[in-house]
Amino acid sequence: MTLNLIARLSLTTMACLAPSLGLQAQQPGVTQLAGQVCASCHGPRGVSVSPAFPQLAGQGKEYLEVQLKAFRDRTRGDPMAQAYMWGMASQLSDDTIAKLATYYSRQKPARGKVGDPKIVQAGRTIFEQGLPGANVPACLTCHGKESEGNGMFPRLASQHAEYLLKQLVMFKSELRAGANAPIMHTVSTGMTFDQMVAVATYMRSR
Repeated sequence: MTLNLIARLSLTTMACLAPSLGLQAQQPGVTQLAGQVCASCHGPRGVSVSPAFPQLAGQGKEYLEVQLKAFRDRTRGDPMAQAYMWGMASQLSDDTIAKLATYYSRQKPARGKVGDPKIVQAGRTIFEQGLPGANVPACLTCHGKESEGNGMFPRLASQHAEYLLKQLVMFKSELRAGANAPIMHTVSTGMTFDQMVAVATYMRSR
């Protein structure tokens, strides 16, 4: 995985704009909304095929609500949010956001995908022990022992490695703002690119 790959994934995000056409003020039912609008990028039940778009199935309800409101209110300021999700979430009511979050949180998560054993082990060590010399805490402190997520902190288990890597890079460069981003700005500062790759690969294997 390279920075060029990350750039290509960002461009793929823009390609998803065409079929979506935005949300109207009179919103369809949540199942219809998820199946006909959100599904174009995230899959009908929140299991996305493209690593450009995150897995939503099994994600924590509170985290999803916070992020959808941040998209709607334009307080999550990463390039993907600005180019795509700001518009998609602009017409969502609090009630619809809560229902979407509930819908996706109840879906069966994607299955993990095993990566290179050495990279996976390196990522597991960082996840469980952190990087004391670089002031990077163990990931499980916030994301849970099974990387299942906790409140405002997202589920990371079985998430696309490419997507997680892109988020870590954006946190480190402070291109992603809003919600709990300041915490991740501090955490990611002490991580090298290879260490980010290792953590993302481990998370994908969960």
